[in-house]
Amino acid sequence: MFSSMPQDVATTLGKLKELEAWRKAQGMDRQHLLRQIPPETGKLLAILLASAPSGLAVEVGTGAGYSGLWLALACRETARRLRTFELDPAKAELARQSFAAAAVLDVVDFIEGDALSGLESLEALAFCFIDAERGLARAAFELALARLPKGGLICVDNAISHAPEFQDFLDDAQEDQRVDALIVPIGSGLLVSRKI
Repeated sequence: MFSSMPQDVATTLGKLKELEAWRKAQGMDRQHLLRQIPPETGKLLAILLASAPSGLAVEVGTGAGYSGLWLALACRETARRLRTFELDPAKAELARQSFAAAAVLDVVDFIEGDALSGLESLEALAFCFIDAERGLARAAFELALARLPKGGLICVDNAISHAPEFQDFLDDAQEDQRVDALIVPIGSGLLVSRKI
């Protein structure tokens, strides 16, 4: 996946990181920062998705599309689709531009709308990445878990950097008897849960 990364994807990933750095340097407020995952987290997500059972992948919180590009690599590798949801109109526009520039719309279904409603409408999925407001994590986790087969995966970002904001959920997920779960100290921390 990584050694044969298409140039359009690599270029778009680089431009998104440059935009993120520029916005930070300008002192933009938190709402306007992109807060994208680091490349190492993107690679881990792609490897996990490529190892998941066959079926649909879902991303809750597209942002500007950075993590979606890593997931798109795994989707191409495993002949599956990514359905990704973003509510913020400004981020949604950036994501549209990113996916078009990277030429990944053959494997990505981008939806500007509520991810919880989107998850409720699905019958099944194999993988879910949650990178949205921490208050949505538990509801998204439960909706995704109910639709996963045995061996399906749920990953939640910011499990270390923002842990105080949703510590109860993180503790409950790691003790949940329906999954094997741990927090991986990569990037902002990634909760990885595999359905038993």
